[in-house]
Amino acid sequence: MAHSSEGERAIFISHRAGTFENVSDFSIGWTLSRQRLVDTISDLNESQLNWRIYDNALSIGQMVVHVAGVEVLFASQLLDIELDEEGQRLKSSATSGVVNDNPFPYSNEELTPQKVQELLDQSKALVEPIITNPSPELLSKELVSALGPIITGAGALARLSFHPAYHQGQAYQIRNAPGFPA
Repeated sequence: MAHSSEGERAIFISHRAGTFENVSDFSIGWTLSRQRLVDTISDLNESQLNWRIYDNALSIGQMVVHVAGVEVLFASQLLDIELDEEGQRLKSSATSGVVNDNPFPYSNEELTPQKVQELLDQSKALVEPIITNPSPELLSKELVSALGPIITGAGALARLSFHPAYHQGQAYQIRNAPGFPA
């Protein structure tokens, strides 16, 4: 198996050897895929974050904020926390303009590299503690998924572990598409 970095190699070897203590399998995939997403967008400017490969497609900036929104959607339900107005707005990016016809909750002018990173940091602060050490109660708790079905906490964490990778692949393809701004 090829590895792109020593850190990824250590994760693979440690996991195979069963040396993880107090770290959930969910967090391994989430940490790796989320960091790859962050790495893929870290050098993009505002124009690049907001470029659309075709009409009505999500921009890279919208995709990344959507990832953060899904994290907030799941974490707020799993933790039974009330979100302030900005937290609700971020949570709405899980669905608005993505799986429905509502407008995306952030304008292109708002989706600067700094704002996108700030939203990722906010969602990470909610998710990281629960994905790294989920309690049995959290894993069995029922919540509503971004697409509507009722899922368990384990189902939510499984989705969170691969969701950034899905959009990282899209972002990589978009940034290598003909016409992508320099």
